[in-house]
Amino acid sequence: MNSPSNGFKKESDNKATTSLSAKDSSSSEPKKGPLSFLSGSITSLSFSLLSLFISKKIVLYFSIHTPNYSSPIAQSIASGFKTLIIGISFLATFTFGFIGLGLFLVFIRSLIEANNEQTD
Repeated sequence: MNSPSNGFKKESDNKATTSLSAKDSSSSEPKKGPLSFLSGSITSLSFSLLSLFISKKIVLYFSIHTPNYSSPIAQSIASGFKTLIIGISFLATFTFGFIGLGLFLVFIRSLIEANNEQTD
């Protein structure tokens, strides 16, 4: 059924050569420069500060509005939900901060490598 005369093989061959040529063109992209690392670092650190501000507001909200339920199961669920929300907000703060710090270190390294290449 899947013989070369029915056209299926040609279609798959065309798709394979198209995907290979797309991969070859993507490898010829220019390298990322120090400016892209710096802008990524600034963006990530600003998201980290925004996330920290929101995290503080969430902690303040949950400390003022304590859940008061008569059922112990509902109290446990509310406490777990509160812990989950606070944990996720501080996880986002840490993640953005860590990525921003890493990109800043890569920015410094790229400046040092560029300086070494110019002196050689």
